[in-house]
Amino acid sequence: MIVRNEEERSTIIEAGKRLGMVLEELEALVRPGITPQELNQHAEKRIAEFGDIPSFKGYSPEGADYPFPAALCVSVNDEVVHGIPSGERVFKEGDIVSLDLGLTHDGLVADSAVTVPVGKIDTKLQQLLDVTALALDNAIAAARPGNRIGDISAATGKTFEKIDFSVVKILGGHGVGRSVHEEPWIANDGHPGTGPEIVHGMVLALEPIANLGKASVLLAPDGYTYRTRDGLPSAHFEHTILIEEKETSVLTHRSKERS
Repeated sequence: MIVRNEEERSTIIEAGKRLGMVLEELEALVRPGITPQELNQHAEKRIAEFGDIPSFKGYSPEGADYPFPAALCVSVNDEVVHGIPSGERVFKEGDIVSLDLGLTHDGLVADSAVTVPVGKIDTKLQQLLDVTALALDNAIAAARPGNRIGDISAATGKTFEKIDFSVVKILGGHGVGRSVHEEPWIANDGHPGTGPEIVHGMVLALEPIANLGKASVLLAPDGYTYRTRDGLPSAHFEHTILIEEKETSVLTHRSKERS
């Protein structure tokens, strides 16, 4: 999406603000004993209270056999992205959980994700979360007018150099705003100075995804959930950003990130 006027700018900013609030609430609810479906129910309830629409529920990406059945993607441990929330699975101490949510406010979509520890996790898993979150920060820093999409990809990939984690290259970020997924595609590794130019008014969803083991992933029989092929855990962080001449704004900040 390219923001065309002040009304669109205000709307996408508000969409991001609301999404950040809901995602922060979900993050606080993650603990041993809770189920993914309980988190999904909270997300649907809060989005409805805002008078907004859950962007993912009923969304049919290209190639899907059926629409996504929930508001929230919940991906646990070796589930990389797009996990369908279950009421039967229960979080346990030491799990890591990716929460990926989209919210549509007055017709414009914001998209964000965070990976959350369930209680105490081991040092290597915490490092995976920390480095993947840092990759998102570095990607955002590269998202400036006059740069190119490849500069974002290169900044993401460079974060993992000399670190024993694998960037998932077949999944990545994208444009967002008027629909859930728009051009341009934003790979999580690449070459600086390549790809489309980054221009004033662009709204992008940047989402580094990294695995504890190898980068290879596979699609589960449900047609949505990607899992690591080697069964090792994966981390995923995402923000919707607005590119402007004076600054790049992170629209989906959670309050503790601002403190």
